[in-house]
This record gives sequence, C-alpha cells and structure tokens, in this order.
Amino acid sequence: MKRCFCDLHLRANPKDVPTTQRFIEKAAQLGYSQISIAFSNQIDDLQVSTLKNIAKQAKLDFVVRADFKPRNQEDLMRFLRKFRRKVEIICIICDNKELARSAAKDHRVDLINFPSLDYHKRFFDRAEAELASCSNAALEIDIKPILILEGPPRVRLLSSLRREAKLANEFHIPIVISSGVDQQHLMRMPRDLSSIAYLFGLSETEALDAVSINPNNIIACNRKKLNQNFIAPGITIVRKGSDD
Repeated sequence: MKRCFCDLHLRANPKDVPTTQRFIEKAAQLGYSQISIAFSNQIDDLQVSTLKNIAKQAKLDFVVRADFKPRNQEDLMRFLRKFRRKVEIICIICDNKELARSAAKDHRVDLINFPSLDYHKRFFDRAEAELASCSNAALEIDIKPILILEGPPRVRLLSSLRREAKLANEFHIPIVISSGVDQQHLMRMPRDLSSIAYLFGLSETEALDAVSINPNNIIACNRKKLNQNFIAPGITIVRKGSDD
C-alpha cells in the first residue's frame, strides 16, 4: 500500500516567505505529500494563499493549522469558537493540567501536544487519555527534542514518551508523529521520522501510521466538515432543491 506521508508541524515563520518556501521544497524532496506550518492566533488569508501556491508548485498538499497555548479556560473557548471553521487542524499546546483536561475533552480540538521536557509538566496521564478517547483528539509527539537532547535528559524524555504512547494505545487514541523542527537540517525523511518512534515503543506499523494514516484521517475528516455542504456527522447536502 502506497502511503501518503505527512508532517503536520514544521515550525517556520509563515511571514518569512523565502525561508518557509525552502522548508516546503525540502519536505517535497524528502518524500512528504502533506505538510503544515503552524499559524498562531492570527490567520492571514494572503499568507495562507501564498503558502498553498508554493506547496502546489512543489506538488505538496498544504494543510492550514493553528496552534494555541491558552492562558485559561475562557481563552481556550474563545480561540476554538474563532478558528474552528477557519482552519483544517487545531492543536492545543498543553503546559497546564486544567487546560490539558479541557482541551482533551473538547471535540473541536484535533491535536494535543505536550512540549515540556520536565516529566512533572507532561500531563498526558490516564485521566487525560480517557477524556481524549471520548473526543477523538489525537496525541501529537514532536521528534525534535529527541534529536537535540543527549544523555539523561533524552533518557527521561523517552521514558515519558513510552508511558504516554502506551496509554494512547490502551485508550485507542491516534498518535501523530511530527517533526516540530525549526531548522531545515533537522528535517528527516518520513520513514526516518517514524523509525524514531521505535524508541518509545511503537511497532513498525504503528509508527508508519503515525506519519501517514493517522494525520491523513484527521485532515480528510476536517475537510469534509469545512465543506459548505456539511450539515452534521453523517449528514451532507447532496443536491439542493429548486424553489420552483
């Protein structure tokens, strides 16, 4: 089966078009089919259009993604109301247990991401996993820290990731492996990216799914919802009747 590989988290600055273009072109050379560069709390339609055109020229599918690190519950709700119908992927950056719980149980959230390298600030525990399993949120794991850390810090991070991946599998939560890189020399080919996931307990099939099928499914599902003919899950306008 031919896989459609995806890197949902290239951390280039969307405003820096020349640098972003180099990221996109390198992603195409490495063998990706879909890529995303995260916007924050401002989505500029012109920037989105520019990046989509650059990606199209590189024969890539550009996915519009927004990342947000809320300050409080109200901040999270305001962001979701504002951007859910504007972007294809919403990722909540979790560095607070209360907000991590809120993000995990909200069906409007696609990805939950725990960037802290401190074991005590990684809040993906059993309660978090149970909430995410009911909302269909996926766990995103960025590979960049594994690439740059050495010695005990890397060992501690891998230990945390093994625990989190085991919980995700136990509760049938999709895992999405992204690069999370902000420098081109850290970019990796899709199968190289997936092979790093072996270090925290994913099988070969699970690791490959995490850079292909899992993100592909989220993108496809959200694009259906953003279609003007979408009414509700399982309900789509096939043909509009005439007033005559």
